[in-house]
Amino acid sequence: MRTYLLGTIALWVVGATVLRTTLVPAQECPIVDPARAEAAAIASADWIVRALQDDDTYLYEYNRETNTIPDDYNVVRHAGVTMSLYQIVAAGYRQYLAPADRGLDYMERNLYRRDGWAAFKNPDDIDVQLGASALMLAGLTQRRIATNEATYDGLMREVGRYLLVMQRPDGSFLANWSPATGKPDPRVTSKYATGEAFWALAMMHEAFPSEAWDLPTRLVADYLSTRRDEVEDFNYPPWADQWAAYGLAEMGEWGLNEDNVAYARSLAARFGFLIRVESQRTDSGLSNLIHGRRARAAGMGTWVEALGSLWRLAGAEPRLADLQPDIAERAVCGVGMLQDRQQEIADARGEQPSGLIEGAWFTNGVTRMDDQQHALSALIRGVAILEARQ
Repeated sequence: MRTYLLGTIALWVVGATVLRTTLVPAQECPIVDPARAEAAAIASADWIVRALQDDDTYLYEYNRETNTIPDDYNVVRHAGVTMSLYQIVAAGYRQYLAPADRGLDYMERNLYRRDGWAAFKNPDDIDVQLGASALMLAGLTQRRIATNEATYDGLMREVGRYLLVMQRPDGSFLANWSPATGKPDPRVTSKYATGEAFWALAMMHEAFPSEAWDLPTRLVADYLSTRRDEVEDFNYPPWADQWAAYGLAEMGEWGLNEDNVAYARSLAARFGFLIRVESQRTDSGLSNLIHGRRARAAGMGTWVEALGSLWRLAGAEPRLADLQPDIAERAVCGVGMLQDRQQEIADARGEQPSGLIEGAWFTNGVTRMDDQQHALSALIRGVAILEARQ
């Protein structure tokens, strides 16, 4: 009987161990400190600069396995990469101002102007995308913070007026302006552009507090907080919108209503959960089968960006103060994973061109400009959290 009992217990222990290591593995958060996170951010920015093209566009994608660079391009990501470079300039790294200004020059050369407003347009597309202009405007606000210059204030107002043209009465946005019809396309929305425009408008109020940019900002904040997930039919709400987190963080000093606070809490829970799941994944075939492949840096970077913004918001908003330690823990875990997965110079040795490997993040042998963009923005926000914890 005793032998049978011991055998049963042993079987349960083995079963529990297998369950723990396969279905419910422990999280792994690599150790990271401010210096490591800072070095990773610099390496990411250096990759972007090395990949800057003669026409002031960025290298869109590189496949290290085939050593090929496709011809694709995306102006929304162009604006986002430029914005992330201005973010690192605002963090004190002035060496990236000139490369970021080159990215801005490309946008200025491709402006579409009408009725007192301006928008960044892909020269190869017919329609004008809201997301490209929203991130262009966000980048201009970051440049203003970094340099304390008013050089682009007029352009900021022009682009801001384009965002207002695209906003609907309920606070939401249409995604495309049609030059053919001379009005926004009523059929096209974007799950990204609304949050991007929200953050850009919030930054406009920060830059020009007497110009009433807070009114359209609050309108979209309420739409995001109370109606967006249902209206736009998102499964498993809230939609993981890091741009919304950016916008809420800017509004923290203005005062949020109860719906905004509840929305911020739900975003913190969603992004914290995503980091928790990612920390359980490995590169093994069994992990890929059960838990899915590891997220690419463009995805995980957005989660850390969001947590960095919500951490800042929780420091300014008493109703969210209880969340700040948990948000910091999740964000630091994400920063550690980003730093750990970044390609170092040793990984690039013997491959050509090594300048497109060091400092990058690869998924299935491929890296894109937005992998470096979102990781860079995440690491910058992560450094602030790590320094505060120290």
